Order: sequence, then structure tokens, then C-alpha cells
Amino acid sequence: MIVKGIKRSILGIVLTGGVLFSGEFENAVQAYRSGSYIEALNGFFVLAKNGDALAQYNVGIMYAQGKGVEQDLSAAMTWFENAAKEGVASAQYNLAELYHRLGDMEPHAYEKAKYWYEKAARQGHAQAHNNLGVLYLEGKGVRADVKKAFEHFKAAAEKGDANAQLNVAQLYAWGEGLPQDKMKAYEFFKKASESGKTEARTYLEQLCQESAWVCQKQ
Repeated sequence: MIVKGIKRSILGIVLTGGVLFSGEFENAVQAYRSGSYIEALNGFFVLAKNGDALAQYNVGIMYAQGKGVEQDLSAAMTWFENAAKEGVASAQYNLAELYHRLGDMEPHAYEKAKYWYEKAARQGHAQAHNNLGVLYLEGKGVRADVKKAFEHFKAAAEKGDANAQLNVAQLYAWGEGLPQDKMKAYEFFKKASESGKTEARTYLEQLCQESAWVCQKQ
């Protein structure tokens, strides 16, 4: 049986480096950091309307978070899509993550999530790789394929994504359809724990109870 407890990554955060209008962009970033969200939103919005893709992304973040404006995920998706089409990997990822959330509530949402995750993953976005792995593991928007899921988890884990490290460890330890490797499972559980995933300690204890020799070698 495929393990449960696979971890999905969530929305990203405000980006802090502008390409156009750098002074105005940084002023908006500082306003955001200081909690002056209305001022920040106004600053990003002006730049976004003038075509600054990173500002468009940040407007999307603020709509998604409900900071400086009432939360509106539909508006967030619109702004993320504008930035995503300009090649902003974080926008591609966030747009995909929101489609992923919609899931069965909207036709083809999982397929749209896969499309934008793949765009971001091609740019090396770790969380996009991780969430693609989740889609492949669960067979949502794509034919279930544990090997492809593992490949995406591994790609994200190697970039330091803690959720992916935990997912790789679980598949090494208990996943079906893959060669199990308890030693590598131990290594990735340790990495996930060091990255702040507290549940990794519980999994390590379970692994050590089942395969004491693994932990005795450490």
C-alpha cells in the first residue's frame, strides 16, 4: 500500500526584487514588510498595471493572503496568470497550487495544475516538483505513476525542499512499486527533520522499530 502522509507545498510569498521601476517596487516591498499592506498593494498595483510581472505576482499574493484587500482567490489567480505567462516561476507555481486546491470542484483543475507545475518545474522550482509528485502519486489530472512521483519528489528534495525530503523518505521506506532502501529513508528523514519537519522524528522512530539495524549503524 502506498504510504499516507505525503506532504504538499503551499503558496509562496512576496518576491522582493523588481526588474522595472525598481525604486517604486522596493518601496512597496518595504511597506509590505512593515505591515502597511494598503500602501504596499497600491504600489504593486500601479506597477502591475504597467506590465511589471513581479508586481503582478505580488498583487496576486496579497489577494491570496487578504492583506490590504479582502481575500479573493479568483483575483489572485488572474494576477498569477498574468505573471505566469511572462515566465515568473513562482507565479506559475502559485497558479498551479490554487488549481490544485480547487481539485474536483472545477472541471480540469488538476490538469491545469499539472500544466503550470510543469512550467515552474522546468525552471527548477522545487515546490512545483514536489506537488507534481503528489499529482502523479494520487493520479489526479494525470495517470498515476509512482516512479514519476518519486522522480519529482527526489528533484525537489535535492533542492532542499523539506516536504519533498519527507516524501522521498516515506517512499524509500514504505512505498510500493519502488525498490525500498531503508538506509536512504533514514538519511532523508534526518534531512527533513533538520529542515524543520517535526513529524520526521515520528517516522524515524517507526523506521527504527521496524528495522533496528538501520539506526544501529548511525
